[in-house]
Amino acid sequence: MDMREVYVVAGSFVGFQVLFSCVSPVLSSNFTEGYGKLPPNKLNDWNSRYQPHITQHCSNRNVVRNAGDPNLVKLNVAITCGYLFYDLVLLACNWSAMGDVFFVCHHLAALYAYGFVLTRGALPYFANFRLISELSTPFVNQRWFFEALGYPRTHPLVVGNGVAMAIVFFLVRIAVMPPYWAKVFATFGTPTFERLGLAIQVAWIVSCVCLDILNTIWMYKIARGCYKVITGKLRGSKVVSKKTNYTNNHTD
Repeated sequence: MDMREVYVVAGSFVGFQVLFSCVSPVLSSNFTEGYGKLPPNKLNDWNSRYQPHITQHCSNRNVVRNAGDPNLVKLNVAITCGYLFYDLVLLACNWSAMGDVFFVCHHLAALYAYGFVLTRGALPYFANFRLISELSTPFVNQRWFFEALGYPRTHPLVVGNGVAMAIVFFLVRIAVMPPYWAKVFATFGTPTFERLGLAIQVAWIVSCVCLDILNTIWMYKIARGCYKVITGKLRGSKVVSKKTNYTNNHTD
C-alpha cells in the first residue's frame, strides 16, 4: 500500500470522528427539534450516521486490473476503509444488540476485500461496483432518524422514505447482482484471473458472497416492513372511509 492510501485511510478515520464529535452535534442541536432529548446511546448512533458517500462509475476492458482511473478508485476505497474502521470502533464502544453482528460481518468482509485493492491494486472495477451500493445508505439512516424522533410509521414522510429506501436498496444492492456476477464468472479461467493468486481469489469471491447474503436478508426485512406499513395505512384509510360514510348516512 502506498503512503498516500495510508494517509487517506487515517484522514478518513479522523474526518469521520470529527463529524461524529463536532459537526453532527452542532448542526443537529441547532436544526433538529428533539435531538437534545435523545438518550446518550441514541445520540451516539445519531451522530455516527453523518457520512458522505463517494463513488465513481468506471468501465474498462480489463475489469480485473483496471477501471478507468484506478488511482481515483483506490482513493474512494481508502476513504471507505477509513469510515469502516471508524464505524467498527463505534460499534465496539457502543455495542447494543445482536443486530450489530451483521454490521460487523459486513464491515470485516468489505475491509478484507478492499485491502487487496489498496495493497495489490487488484479488482478496482469490482470494488468500485460495490461502492455504488452505498447510495442506499442515506435512506436507511433517514429511517433511523425518523424512528429516533418518534415519528409514527404511518407518517407520510416515513412512508415516503421507506418506499424510496426499498426501491433504491433493491436497485443498487439486489438488481445489480446478475450483471455483477456475470462479470465475475466471465473472468474465471482467464490468464489475468489466474495471476491474481489464490488469496485474492478467495477474498474476492467469499467476501462478495457474504455481502450479497447480508444484502438479501436486509432486502427481505425492508420489503416486509414496507409492505406492512403500506397495507396497514391502506386498511386504516378504508376503515376511516367506511366510518365517515356510515356517519354521514346516519346524519342524513
